[in-house]
Amino acid sequence: MSTKSQLRSRLAQERIVVLPGVADAMTARLAEDAGFEAVYVTGAGFANASFGQPDVGLVTMSEVVEHVRRVSRAVGIPVVVDADTGYGGLLNVHRTVQELEHAGAAAIQLEDQAIPKRCGHFDGQSLVSSAEMVSRIAAAVDARRDPELVLIARTDAYQSEGLEGAVARANAYLAAGADLIFVEAPRSAEDLAVLPSRVHGPVLANMVEGGKTPWRSAEELEELGFRVALFANATLRVAMRAAQEALAVLRETGDTKELWPKMLTWEQRQELIGLSTMQALEQRFVDAATDSHPLKQGQ
Repeated sequence: MSTKSQLRSRLAQERIVVLPGVADAMTARLAEDAGFEAVYVTGAGFANASFGQPDVGLVTMSEVVEHVRRVSRAVGIPVVVDADTGYGGLLNVHRTVQELEHAGAAAIQLEDQAIPKRCGHFDGQSLVSSAEMVSRIAAAVDARRDPELVLIARTDAYQSEGLEGAVARANAYLAAGADLIFVEAPRSAEDLAVLPSRVHGPVLANMVEGGKTPWRSAEELEELGFRVALFANATLRVAMRAAQEALAVLRETGDTKELWPKMLTWEQRQELIGLSTMQALEQRFVDAATDSHPLKQGQ
């Protein structure tokens, strides 16, 4: 079963999908090893970790495609990709979907912000019209080679149009062909609770630590009727804090011995990145060459 089919099958089940965000291939592999069923390639995390930049629309399509190719090759579970606005006009959206699907994406998320976009928990987003976003979805549906590819439509309308506007957009996007809806940054517990019943399809909830949306656990979100609980940048933020602390220790002491109990061992690190598998593969090629050598064959 392809990763696209895996994800569709999993979304059809009643149990909520807990989706961790990953900013790089190593974290994706950690998530797979931890037992998660899919990973989310976070646009904000990629911008922060790879460019040292905020999530304000500076990353390009080609940069994201190459990043997704690396992540999807590192794991065997579905990779969900944050593709922002599609990086341009409708033809850009079309090409973005084609390129990301070819790079290994099992799901692609597009949003209804205008360019340049910004993080949904920042202030000051501007939106395209609902009609223009419907056109983006139409372009994405047309570009999709495999009908199993999941298309996620995100709306940032809540901040400017309130619950009613966000729900109206969400249902229009489902009618246009989106498979999963992401209503970003609802601010009240009451609005969060009613979203699954007001949207005519599966809904994702994005939990941002310290963000605008009331905090709920995956279990609580499942009880409300959400199908996906996204924790987009938890791993990155924990890693950033750990790196800060490690650098402070090294700067102050000139030594890392204090940090050793917090590190993976040398062996654990090599196992995580698959060194033994690579060494075995290399040895197989060496053995094949030796076995085929004329002297080995007695010639």
